[in-house]
Amino acid sequence: MSKRIAVVFDSAGTLLHMYRVAKEASTGNILENIESTAIVAQKNGCGLVVLNAESDIILRSRKDMPLFEFIREHRVSLGISCSKGKFTPEIACEIIRGTAARIGDVHEVLEAVTARCPNVFYIAAGLIVDSEARSVPYVLSTGGHVFSTTLQTIQTLHSMKIDTYIASGDSLFALMQLAEFVNIPQERVFAFSNTLMKEKIVLELKSKYEKVVMVGDGINDILAFRAADVGIMTTQQGDRRPEELRKAADVIIDNIIKVVDVVKAL
Repeated sequence: MSKRIAVVFDSAGTLLHMYRVAKEASTGNILENIESTAIVAQKNGCGLVVLNAESDIILRSRKDMPLFEFIREHRVSLGISCSKGKFTPEIACEIIRGTAARIGDVHEVLEAVTARCPNVFYIAAGLIVDSEARSVPYVLSTGGHVFSTTLQTIQTLHSMKIDTYIASGDSLFALMQLAEFVNIPQERVFAFSNTLMKEKIVLELKSKYEKVVMVGDGINDILAFRAADVGIMTTQQGDRRPEELRKAADVIIDNIIKVVDVVKAL
């Protein structure tokens, strides 16, 4: 007999209010609130690459150290958060090796996030890699803190005997802190989940549950919305959402707590 309902949450922008910073390689400018998944979606052969390394290890490294050398020396695994076209960690690593990206670029974006978000819940670093231009056009950092109603939302769903999951493009290190805080078991957390993986997770859960709900806010949630029994798009982060994402969602909410009302109505 299948269980009744599962709710799958994206993390950044959905459970967490995010602050995003990018350093543009061509100008050296620091850009705020860049929508990295939207940039990747615009160009074939692009990937959003997450550095699976703790920020203090990055910040202790020499600023003039080539980024590829840091990755090799510290055996940093690369996660592909989202991509367009053929793109793998091996492709990303090969291209990073041929660029002028330095660990100091990562220092800059990490420091910009912590300066703006002193009470940051977690912080992550990454980059956009363009496999066709063989370049790293942006070095990125994101930091987030939980929305004021996030914990209440998860606790209420648990009291209703609803199983909750996280499927996110973020690293496992970052997601474990969030999962522990909101009391979602580690085995129900799926890190480095790109668009296709989120869809696959929803489809697999549909074989175990009567209803599966997907909650997200980004273009990389679009296939999971379509695969779920109910796709819920949140606008709590406050930035603009693509029209095709809105059309893929069954419900649009402005506060994560409203997920509870949607689930109660199922």
